[in-house]
Amino acid sequence: MNNKKKSTITQDKVVTWGGNLLLILLTVLIVVPVAYILLCSIMDPSVRNSVGVSLNVKDWTLEGYRRVFQDPNIWRGFRNSFFYSIVFTVISVTVTLLTAYPMSRNDFMGKKFFNAIFVFTMFFGGGLMPTYLLMDQLGLVNTVWAILLPGALNVWNMILARSYYKTVPIELYEAASMDGSTEVQYFFKILIPVCKPIIAVLCLYQFVAMWNSYFDAMIYLDDQNLQPLQLVLRSILVQNQINPNLVANMEKLAETAKLADLLKYSTIVISSVPLIVLYPFFAKSFEKGVMIGSVKG
Repeated sequence: MNNKKKSTITQDKVVTWGGNLLLILLTVLIVVPVAYILLCSIMDPSVRNSVGVSLNVKDWTLEGYRRVFQDPNIWRGFRNSFFYSIVFTVISVTVTLLTAYPMSRNDFMGKKFFNAIFVFTMFFGGGLMPTYLLMDQLGLVNTVWAILLPGALNVWNMILARSYYKTVPIELYEAASMDGSTEVQYFFKILIPVCKPIIAVLCLYQFVAMWNSYFDAMIYLDDQNLQPLQLVLRSILVQNQINPNLVANMEKLAETAKLADLLKYSTIVISSVPLIVLYPFFAKSFEKGVMIGSVKG
């Protein structure tokens, strides 16, 4: 009996050490590229190309950030991205929570039918051209609604919210019904307050998705005043790409290439900072919401 117990303890230690080593390896794989990009964004490209990444402060420069923030388009892109991300998150989370509620009720007629429709849209879409033509006919092209409305209901997020609703004790609904509460009152006054973790998860998901999104804006927005940060940064990178045939002076070519290299890393850091700052505020709710929302299906 003692041998079996010792063997079990040994196996547990091996699994624990193996898991810890795997986590350390994954952490290194994530931290090293981020640190490299951050250092490259403040290093003189000529030094980096000759001696590699240096921790010597004398080899650092903020020229890339200075050039980026001198561009008024950057500030406009930040403003537009925050607007799109915040408004889209509010719309999407509201629609998702409202849709998930009836889908979580066993007494909802047509539940299987609507569930099949929702799942179908996860695997099949209308295609780019039909979608664009529809958006054009609705008059949404080159408007903010072309960014905010499509994709407002994410089926996967709806499934997460539905699963979370099912973890809420049915006794709450029964008690509310006995007290004369309507469905609307129960949803907004009782259910939503106890669903803060999953709401935080959905907010984080949708904010990050919209912040990183650029394809829809590239397709539907022609007005530069409406373009989000990702498109603005893309334009900066494209504008600073070097064609050696167009630059006769080799010194000017080298200087322009250095600036383009700095801009490349600086723009990556700039676009990532808001998400890095945002995540710690949602960390606790994020973990709790995902775990509980994944228990029941």
